[in-house]
Amino acid sequence: MPEYPDITVYLEALEQRIQGHELTAMTINSPFLLRTVSPAAAAFVGRRVLALERIGKRIVLGFEAELWLVIHLMVAGRLHWKDAGVKPPGKSALLVLGFSNGLLYLTEAGKKKRASLHLIEGREQLAELDPGGINVLTAAAPEFAAQLTASNHTLKRALTDPHIFSGIGNAYSDEILHRAQLSPIAMTQKLTEEEIQRLYQATQTGLLEWTDRLRQTCGDSFPEKVTAFREDMAAHGRYGRPCPVCQTPIQRIRYASNETNYCPQCQTGGKVLADRALSRLLKKDWPRTVEDLEKLKKPLKKPGT
Repeated sequence: MPEYPDITVYLEALEQRIQGHELTAMTINSPFLLRTVSPAAAAFVGRRVLALERIGKRIVLGFEAELWLVIHLMVAGRLHWKDAGVKPPGKSALLVLGFSNGLLYLTEAGKKKRASLHLIEGREQLAELDPGGINVLTAAAPEFAAQLTASNHTLKRALTDPHIFSGIGNAYSDEILHRAQLSPIAMTQKLTEEEIQRLYQATQTGLLEWTDRLRQTCGDSFPEKVTAFREDMAAHGRYGRPCPVCQTPIQRIRYASNETNYCPQCQTGGKVLADRALSRLLKKDWPRTVEDLEKLKKPLKKPGT
């Protein structure tokens, strides 16, 4: 799912292309995409784009007459841009926005269509889509600490809860926790002041650094390769591969469709955290250290070999 760095780069690319431009056409090809009844899509046609904003992981296009178009890409939704004169996309595009200088369109991979489109009139209705999490890049350290410790959750859950922090998801929470050298299952209200400060610094520097990396990757092009798995990530998506800091194999915790990646050496004092599926299977035989886990993975030798 695109998170703060990805959404920021999307918005910057859109600002270069559609800020001040008039919407000439809107085509919605999927009945499941649109989640609102009023205003109608036709109300946006002929209006200029005046603002580009972010609400959590949502992309917001502000038009004249206080009209707002809000896109939530969810896991597999992606935005694309075609300059004027280029062949328009087919029915695979769930949403197509036409401008005088090109087309902005939305696609979603896979069979599960989770991306959403809200057409909103007025700031008050727009504010109802905001879950209320704070912007960690503008929050001072005391505000961050107060928000983090207001309730007692695991760090992984707290970082990814949109009611607590804005724009952080599964991928960058793994990167932040690895940078802060903190366990994903550490409880927020049991952290020391030093650990909270470490997390605050890791959150700010991590998100800013990744945003800059994505900017450099895209250059002046529209961001087409938005993904939650990047080769130069430290922990996320690197299960079984060496930690770039200590070379210990990255481990994971799987729950439903989500996966948390972490380094036992850097983050959990050498302990392997219980994976719900495997730990239920192995029960008391669940390995407690990386060394025990690696031994478990090795095939048993046949007698006489």
